[in-house]
Amino acid sequence: MNLINKTRLYPKPSILSVLIFAMLSVSYTVRADDIQFNTDVLDVDDRNNISLTQFSHAGYLMPGEYTFAVRVNNQSLSGDYAIIYYQDENDKNNSLVCVPKDVTQKLGLKEKYFKQLTWWHNDECLDLKSLDGLTAEGNLSTTSLDISIPQAYMEYTSENWDPPSRWDTGVAGIILDYNVNAIAGHNRGGYSDGRYYNVSGNGTAGLNLGPWRLRADWQGSLNHETGKDKGTDTVLDVTQVYAYRPIPSIKSKLTVGESYYNSDVFDSFRFVGAGLESDDNMLPPNLRGYAPEVTGVAKTNAKVTISQKGRVLYQTQVAPGPFRIQNLNDSVTGQLDVKVEEQGGEVKSYSINTSDIPYLTRPGTLRYKTAVGQPEGYVYKRDEGETYGDYANNTYTDMHHTYGAPIFGAGEFSWGINSGWSLYGGVIGSEDYSALSLGIGRDLLQYGALAFDTSVSRADVPNEPDTKKGTSSRLSYSKDFDAYDSQVTFAGYRFSTRDFMTMDEYLDSRVDENTTDNDKQMYTITFNKQFREKGLSVYLNYSHETYWDSPKKNNFSLSASQTFDAFNLRNLSVSLTLYKNQYDQTDDYGGYLSLSVPVGDNSTISFNSTVSNSTTSSEVSYFKTLDANNSYQLATGGADGDATARAYYNHLGDRAEIDVNTNYQAGTSSSVGLTLRGGLTATREGAALHRVNDMGGTRMLVDTSGVTDVPVEGFGGISYSNMFGKAVIADVNSYYRSSARIDLDKLDDNADVSNSVVEGSLTEGAIGYRKFAVISGEKAMATLRLEDGSSPPFGATVFNTDGLQTGIVNDDGSAYLSGINSAGKMVVKWDGKVCDIALPTTLPAAPAVLLLPCQELRDDKAAEQQTATDKATSE
Repeated sequence: MNLINKTRLYPKPSILSVLIFAMLSVSYTVRADDIQFNTDVLDVDDRNNISLTQFSHAGYLMPGEYTFAVRVNNQSLSGDYAIIYYQDENDKNNSLVCVPKDVTQKLGLKEKYFKQLTWWHNDECLDLKSLDGLTAEGNLSTTSLDISIPQAYMEYTSENWDPPSRWDTGVAGIILDYNVNAIAGHNRGGYSDGRYYNVSGNGTAGLNLGPWRLRADWQGSLNHETGKDKGTDTVLDVTQVYAYRPIPSIKSKLTVGESYYNSDVFDSFRFVGAGLESDDNMLPPNLRGYAPEVTGVAKTNAKVTISQKGRVLYQTQVAPGPFRIQNLNDSVTGQLDVKVEEQGGEVKSYSINTSDIPYLTRPGTLRYKTAVGQPEGYVYKRDEGETYGDYANNTYTDMHHTYGAPIFGAGEFSWGINSGWSLYGGVIGSEDYSALSLGIGRDLLQYGALAFDTSVSRADVPNEPDTKKGTSSRLSYSKDFDAYDSQVTFAGYRFSTRDFMTMDEYLDSRVDENTTDNDKQMYTITFNKQFREKGLSVYLNYSHETYWDSPKKNNFSLSASQTFDAFNLRNLSVSLTLYKNQYDQTDDYGGYLSLSVPVGDNSTISFNSTVSNSTTSSEVSYFKTLDANNSYQLATGGADGDATARAYYNHLGDRAEIDVNTNYQAGTSSSVGLTLRGGLTATREGAALHRVNDMGGTRMLVDTSGVTDVPVEGFGGISYSNMFGKAVIADVNSYYRSSARIDLDKLDDNADVSNSVVEGSLTEGAIGYRKFAVISGEKAMATLRLEDGSSPPFGATVFNTDGLQTGIVNDDGSAYLSGINSAGKMVVKWDGKVCDIALPTTLPAAPAVLLLPCQELRDDKAAEQQTATDKATSE
C-alpha cells in the first residue's frame, strides 16, 4: 500500500477552524453543561461521519481508565493514579469521574469534613456533591485530574508545605552515594621529598522499604609515598549502620542501630541502640523551633499586620476581642512592628522585641529526645611513648568499640510554659555513670533571650577508689540590637568542677585511665554588625576553653567585607579575615585580604594575599561561569619567593559532579587532583546515576516516558535524562513541597510535554517517583483509512501506546500527529470503537502526508466493561 498521499498535502479545514466554528454554533439546553453542535456550519464531506461526543459536555472524557496526575487546588499530589470515567446512566452523551478512596485520603480535608463525604459505585467513588464547591475535572492535555476544594474544608497548608496526609514515603529502592578525592604529586626537598598519590572517599549505601531507611556509612583511603621506609597504606571501614523511619502521628523520628545522641542539654556522644525524638522538620516552616507570640485586643473585625523594617511577615484577620498569633517563622528575631486596622478605620500600632536561643520552645509545645543503648566510639592506634591524644595519623583499630560500658538510658525535653518562659532538662543513667540537668530559658523581649542550666554527674571510673561527683553550670544569651543593626548571635559561659564528667570524658577514662583533660571553663561569643549604607558587614567569633591540668585553648576570628562602586566599576568587593588559634601551647595565626572586580556578567578578577604564621603568599585569579553547569578559575602568584600557579574546573554533570585542579610551586611541589561526587539510585521504576551532596538524603527519580536527553531542573544545574528516560534530582528538602521541571527552552523540537512540572512532599530519606508525560517523535500530517476504505469520524482521538493524546481526526480522516516514530503504534478511539495504526518503518521526508491504515476495527472493550459494571451497580 502506498503510504504517501501526494494529491493533497494539507486537509481543507484545520482543527483550529473546526473547533472555532463548533464553539460559535453551540446552543444550550436545559442542562448548563450540555452542549449541542450545529454541524451544518462545518465544511466536511460527510456530516454523518462526525463524532463530537467528547465536546458535547464541558470537561467530557470518554468512558475508560486514564492514568492521571492529581492536582488539588493547583498543587500536585505524589504519583500517578488510575482514574476511571463511567458512562452516565442518565445521559448517554456524558461520563462521570470516579475519584477513588486512595486519592480522597490525600486531599488534606479536615477530619470533620472528611467524615461528611459520601460515595457511589459500591462505595468506591467519591460523590462530588458531598461538599458544596467540590469539583473534579480531567484534562487530557495535561494528563491530570484537577480537583478544586474550598479552602475552609482544608487542613493547614502553605506555599511550600503540605499536611501529613500528602506526605510521600517514596518507592522501594537502593542508593549508593559517594565522594571520592584523588591527588597525585611530587614534593621536592626535605623529609617529604618524593612522589606520592592518595585516594580517599566516603559515602552511604542504603535500602528503602516502605517508611524504613536502612543506611551504612563508609569511608576509606589509599596512601602511597616513594622513598626509604615508605610504602602503601590502605583503610576501608563501614563506620555506621543504622535504620530510621518517621512517625508522623507524633511528629517524631525513630532510629535504631549506630547513631549519635545529639543532645541540646548534654555533650553529644555516639552509641548503638535506639532513639526516639521529636522532629521539628515535620512541622510547618513557621512552627519550627522557637518564635515569639504576638498578642493584643481587637475592638472589631480587624486586620493584624506584623512586619519588620517594612517587610510584612504575617497578616491575618481576627474577630473582636483578644487575639494570639503563634505561627510566626522561628527565624524571626529582633523588633517586630504590629499594626491593628479596625473595621471602622481606626489604626493602632506598637512594637515588640524578641530574641532567639536554642533552648526556647513555643508556648504549649513539648520537644523531646530519648535513647537507650550502649556507648560506642573509636579506639585509635598509638605508638609507644605517645601520650593521650597523640594519635599516629589518626589510625583507628576499632570503630565500634563499646568500652565495656554498661547499657544506658537518656532523655531530655524542652517545654514552652507560656509566652517567654521555657523549662528544659535531661537525664542520662547507667550502672557506672549518670547525669542530671535542669534549666530555664526566658525571652526578655527588648533585653534579649537568656537561658541558665545546671548539670550534676556521678561516675565510677575503673581503678579509681572514689566515685567522681561534680557539677557544671552554663549561662547563654542572645540579642538583636536593631537600632544598631547588630546581633549577638550567641554568648555563653560554662564552668565545671574538677570531678564533673561528660559521657565522652567518662568513656575515655575507661580506656586511658586519664581524667586530666576534663573541661574547666569555657566562654564564647559570636557577634556581627552591618553598616548597610556603606555595604559593610563585620563578624567576630571568640572562644576560650580551659581544662583541669591541661593547656588552654583559644580561638579568635574577625571578618569584614564591603561591597562598593569605584573607578566607574560597580559591585567591587573587598574582604579581610584575621584569626588566631591556640591549641596544645601552639599558636596558629594569620590573615587574608581579597579584592574582587566583576568583569562582565559572569566573570571576576580577584587579588588575594595571605599571611599564615611566618609564610606569605599573593596571587591574582580569574573566575568565569560558563553556564549553570560549568565554571573554572585560573590563578598565578608567589609564595615565599617562589612562583605559583593553579587551575580549577567544576562540572555539574548529569551523572556526577566533577572537580579538577592542578597546583604548582616552583622548586617545591606540584600536584593534580580530582574529586567525584555522585550516586546511583535504583528502583523497580528505573535507575540512574546522578549528582548528590547530602549522602543518603532525600531524592526524586523522574521518568521522562522513556525519552532520552530531556533537560530536567530541580536543585542546582540541569540534568538530562539517561538512555532509559530516567534522571534523579538529589538534595531534596524533606517535608517541603519540592518540584522538578522540564526546561522547555532546551527541550528538543521533536519532543512535546503536557506537564512540565511535577511536585511532591517527601519524607526524610525517601526516593520519590514522578513521571512526565513526554511525547517524542516526528510531527506530520496523516490521512487515516479504515479497512473498508472509509475514515474514522471527525473528532475521533488518536493516542500513543502510553495513552497520551497525539492528535484529533479532522475531515476525511486527516489528522496532524505528533510523536511519530518508525515502526511505532497508535490507536484511534471514538464512540466506544477503537482501531490500530502501525507506523511505517521508514518515515518519508516532510512535508509529505502519511497514508495510515487503521486496522482491526472493534469495540472498545475497556469502555464496554466499565459501562456494564456501572449498570450492574445501579441495578
